[in-house]
Amino acid sequence: MKIAYISTYPPRECGLATFNNNLMRAVSANFPNRKSLLEGGFVVAMNDSEDMHEYEYPEEVKYIIRQNHQKDYIRAANYINTSTADVCIMEHEFGIYGGESGIYILPLINRLEKPLISILHTILREPSYVQRIIIREIAEQSAKIIVMSKRAVEFLTTIYEIPIEKIQIIEHGVPDVEAPEDNPVKNLSQFKNHRVLLTFGLISRNKGLETVIQALPKIVEKNPDVVYVILGNTHPGVIKSSGEEYRDSLKSLAAKLGVSKNLAFINKFVSEEELVNYLTACEIYVTPYLNEAQITSGTLSYAVGSGAAVVSTPYWHAQELLDHNRGRLFDFKDSEALADIVNELLAQDRILQELKDNAYEYGLHLRWPVIGAEFIKVAQESSRTHSFSDQILRNSIVDPEILPKFSLTHVVRLTDDTGIVQHAKYGIPNLKEGYCLDDNARALIMALMAYQRNKSKEAFELLPVYLSYIHYMQTEDGNFRNFLSFSREYLDEVGSEDSFGRTIWALGHLISCAASNSYREFALEIFQRSIPHFKALKHLRGVANTIIGIALYLQAFPTDEGMIRELAELTQPLIDAYDRHHDAEWHWFEEKMTYDNAILPLALLHSAEITGNERAKEIALESMAFLDDLTLSNGYLSPVGNEGWYHKGGTFPIFDQQAIETMAMVLMHFQAYQIFRKPEYIEKMFICYKWFLGENTLRAPLYDHETKGCCDGLLPTGINRNQGAESTLAYLISHLTVLKAFELEYEYNKIGQRLEIC
Repeated sequence: MKIAYISTYPPRECGLATFNNNLMRAVSANFPNRKSLLEGGFVVAMNDSEDMHEYEYPEEVKYIIRQNHQKDYIRAANYINTSTADVCIMEHEFGIYGGESGIYILPLINRLEKPLISILHTILREPSYVQRIIIREIAEQSAKIIVMSKRAVEFLTTIYEIPIEKIQIIEHGVPDVEAPEDNPVKNLSQFKNHRVLLTFGLISRNKGLETVIQALPKIVEKNPDVVYVILGNTHPGVIKSSGEEYRDSLKSLAAKLGVSKNLAFINKFVSEEELVNYLTACEIYVTPYLNEAQITSGTLSYAVGSGAAVVSTPYWHAQELLDHNRGRLFDFKDSEALADIVNELLAQDRILQELKDNAYEYGLHLRWPVIGAEFIKVAQESSRTHSFSDQILRNSIVDPEILPKFSLTHVVRLTDDTGIVQHAKYGIPNLKEGYCLDDNARALIMALMAYQRNKSKEAFELLPVYLSYIHYMQTEDGNFRNFLSFSREYLDEVGSEDSFGRTIWALGHLISCAASNSYREFALEIFQRSIPHFKALKHLRGVANTIIGIALYLQAFPTDEGMIRELAELTQPLIDAYDRHHDAEWHWFEEKMTYDNAILPLALLHSAEITGNERAKEIALESMAFLDDLTLSNGYLSPVGNEGWYHKGGTFPIFDQQAIETMAMVLMHFQAYQIFRKPEYIEKMFICYKWFLGENTLRAPLYDHETKGCCDGLLPTGINRNQGAESTLAYLISHLTVLKAFELEYEYNKIGQRLEIC
């Protein structure tokens, strides 16, 4: 029996890493003839760093997945499938995988040809839509779901509607070691001649450590020899975001309450053997978590397994594990109740010892070798019942292997402290042409999408540049200028309706998915000042872009009746234009097709999604089909060329093909999929995207792998090698849309399979 383990892994300091290492050792402990962990399988380790060499992994780690690299997940699936592993065990926690709520894990498990056993460490009582989808999909792909408490089973069956026969309880393992008679921890200055209250684990605000400190004055009044020891490093994520702010605040609180000498920090990540020594050296172990939403606690399991007397808040796992007099409970944030319980236990040695004995006795069946034997049974059963013929091998519509690595290099090159420069000579910014509102609005959309995808610091730092440009170009009456010289001189009094609409789109996007509250408030202010100009819009593309911005705004403020009316009023001109111009052969909004054509049906799709306007939806589908027939009939995208446009009854112009046409097509098909859930739209979306990579009329790629920019267009003579902001942003927005679509692969592949069966 060989097992492939997917999880974080030591030396990364993470609870799941420790658990996975323990589980691997526990399984091997049941095979005494094995000389190394590697004989029992291997680890696919999750990295929270771009650097593959960030951690010096041991030999059993055979593959590394960088958390935010979607391709790594696909390659990992291929590695596991071609390995000698019989079974795959995955540790699941939303935060260790990439994408929204860790959705990047789904394409990996979707491709596995080995039976999968999934261990769920977190099961939320109130999951988001995406979180619920992820857990349900994991359950569907798994031979067995392992949880560690009865409450977890209840949640999975009632909230996530997972069949109970798929679920099995195997409790959290604990170290299979006994404390030495001469415990070295008792000689530490923090323990010697003291009665110790102990908490251990990675330190972060949700641990509620301040509750214990607040209880100390009352405890110390009766037991002056008490010391509260907090054992563990600050969580690495907390260190990155706020350093030691929380630890320092705890010290300040202790000083304020006059109990500084009764508080001690041991800032280290200890081995299991050391941990058992600490747990058996303390009088009382405390877990003061702040709310009940803790389905599993490894630290609590370890404390019980070591025979510690535990006092805890009544979170879900504690309610079960400390039942039958294996510990005592106090209410959340109730420092008074905690102090009373501690004082009572410290005054009555018999009751304190009884808690320790009960915990120790129960902990014997939690020892890791026992838990390992349970997992071996599950793995053997899963392997025995797994049939390769039952596995539907899926070829994804979106092939991530052909996608270049996402890079902001050229965008950063084009951006200065004013905004993004609109043009370039080859890959070099052309400062003579200055800036425009169109491109800074697109840049804001792109940077938001990039930040949403993987919390990119580089993208986040670009946001205020583009937002401040938009603010600078807004006039006193709420309208916008468009062009600005490199010397920051206004070049027009009022910009085009197109630039106005694209700006409303960007602001609506920012309002709907604000990277920070201050940005949302700023965007709202600019947006609201522009509203009086909505009714003055005449040109269809300006109207269409504005519709998209309003629809995005309404995702954040769905009850804004005034804005719903604005959306309905702006939608009507598009409907009227279509009704005036279309006939049996011509399903379009004008007598000619010009530029940025897909933006018109895209706007109607956004409007229909909010308003439910069936006529808007009908026109969107008709005009989409017409556009697809014209531009995708050769099996690749050939958009309407800018050389003369396409007049009704005229000749279809092939060149000059522009990147914004392709971007609009990508966005249109993805929005259509999100509304209608038909896989054909994902397929068309990807065909359109591949225009950038060379699947086009000239079979010439426009994306430049050297500069990370995109060429400005496809000409009869070849490629326009200039790489301005418009084309580069069109490529990057398209690329990010494809990555977003790839996250939904589990869904559209499944729909496609059902259609094939029918």
